[in-house]
Amino acid sequence: MTRSLKKGLYVDERLIKKIKDKKPGDRTPIKTWSRASVISPEMVGFTFGVHNGKDHIPVLVSEEMVGHKLGEFSPTKKFVRHGGKMQKELETAAKQKELDASKAAKASTDTKK
Repeated sequence: MTRSLKKGLYVDERLIKKIKDKKPGDRTPIKTWSRASVISPEMVGFTFGVHNGKDHIPVLVSEEMVGHKLGEFSPTKKFVRHGGKMQKELETAAKQKELDASKAAKASTDTKK
C-alpha cells in the first residue's frame, strides 16, 4: 500500500541530518536501519550501509534510485538455489565437461610447441 500524496514521501530525518554533515564525495558508509526511507535527490552520491537484519550492506546511491526505498537495494533473504539431486547431477556433468574441454585445449597447445 502506497503512502498518500498529501502526506508526502517518508524520509528519515536522522538520515538527512547525517547527509548534511558529510561531503558528497565522501565514500564512508552512513549506517541506517531505516529501510522504509525513500531515496531523495540529496542522497545521490552517498554510500549507505542499509541493514538487512544481519549486517549492513553498502548501497551507493545513483540518480536512477531516486524515488525508490533504501530497503529495495538490500535483500534480506539469501537465495541458495533450486533443484535437488537431479540439479546436482546436471551441475557435476557440466563441470566435468568443462574440465575435459580445458584438458583438451591444454593438450593441443602442448603438442604445437
